[in-house]
Amino acid sequence: MLGQYVQALPGMLAPALLAMTMGVLLDVGEGRDRPLSRDWRTVGLLAGLAGAVVFTVLRTLVIVDRRSTVNLPVLVGAVAADVLMVAIVLRARSITTRRRERPWALHAANAVAAVGIALTTFFALQDVIMQLTSFVEEGDSPFTSEMLLRALGFALGVATAVAAAAVFRTMRSTAVHPAFVAASALLVVLILLDHLTQLFSLMMSMMILTLHGMPFRILIRFANHEMWMVIGEALVFAIPAVASIVAGFRLKPDGENEAIGRAHRAFRRRAVAAGAWSLVAMVGVTVALTAGVAEVDKVPTLSPPESYALRDGVATIPFAQVDDGHLHRFEYTASDGTVMRFIIIKKNGGAYGIGLDACETCGDAGYYEKDGKIICKRCDVAINLATIGFKGGCNPVPFDYTIADGAIEIHTTALDALSAHFAK
Repeated sequence: MLGQYVQALPGMLAPALLAMTMGVLLDVGEGRDRPLSRDWRTVGLLAGLAGAVVFTVLRTLVIVDRRSTVNLPVLVGAVAADVLMVAIVLRARSITTRRRERPWALHAANAVAAVGIALTTFFALQDVIMQLTSFVEEGDSPFTSEMLLRALGFALGVATAVAAAAVFRTMRSTAVHPAFVAASALLVVLILLDHLTQLFSLMMSMMILTLHGMPFRILIRFANHEMWMVIGEALVFAIPAVASIVAGFRLKPDGENEAIGRAHRAFRRRAVAAGAWSLVAMVGVTVALTAGVAEVDKVPTLSPPESYALRDGVATIPFAQVDDGHLHRFEYTASDGTVMRFIIIKKNGGAYGIGLDACETCGDAGYYEKDGKIICKRCDVAINLATIGFKGGCNPVPFDYTIADGAIEIHTTALDALSAHFAK
């Protein structure tokens, strides 16, 4: 349950906050006075969600086995849209107040926002939606307590992100405008940095880009602190939260007449409440992600790697070493310096399940054995032994091997080609 929660929350947070901020800054007019482009942002959000669902289905069915070919142009477009959205956020008031003089500017801003929201949603929700494929273990009933707990964790993660965005939105009329603009600009900048980090990492794994020295160290630092950038997307709203509380207390509770006094007191209550609840939401998101991720990553501990023979580019593991029906873990240093792990387990019927100690869905979190089951450390899903060695879902990433002279032989070139599944 916790594993699903800490994956769903960060995945949903950026799309929810981005859609909310662009909506607050670009929404203008009522009824017939609203611009023709008023619904483009909603269409972008729905298009990104639908695209992520379709792409995840194609990945699950192994119709698309290399998501990098799709994510590369998506990230390039997202980075370009992020840069434009920063400019739009900073010019939002001028764009909306002069919409009758320059309606094309508002339409262009809504179009860019719609594209940016769509691409951000598409990229962010792929792994979130992919969790749905691991709720039910193959061969088990879909109505088990484990499945319900995983679904609950997933739903709570999505709900937390949407609720945080809704709470921050209450400050649209209580915080001073520059404070909300500053938070929105910082939000988009953080999303831009995340997209740049993902783009450069993807280009390096595809051998399109090579970084050395300081640029490489900077990229690694951003990649290793991705969760803190997600938390920062929520914490930036401390600026309008404080501004809202200050504005509430600075406004005198009386006025020229009783009606104005009531209006002042009502605004004061709204401003303080909006700011206070926003601070609570920020603390909640921060604690949920820091404590939740720490708990998920803390246990269980993976078993130490076992020794094996490695000669002339061939790793050899004798049957006698792995024929006890338990999980055996091995470690290998790839030609590019990446430390990789792979696992072997003898399945029912005598076949061997062999694959990386990593999967397409949960990355290099690894697997562990508990009560006779092989369980993914990150999403807590028990893997069907019969499916180990095949693509799909939360199964270990398979690779080619051969059987010869009572041993399993693995050519290291097969492992080198899959080093991108592990962090360097």
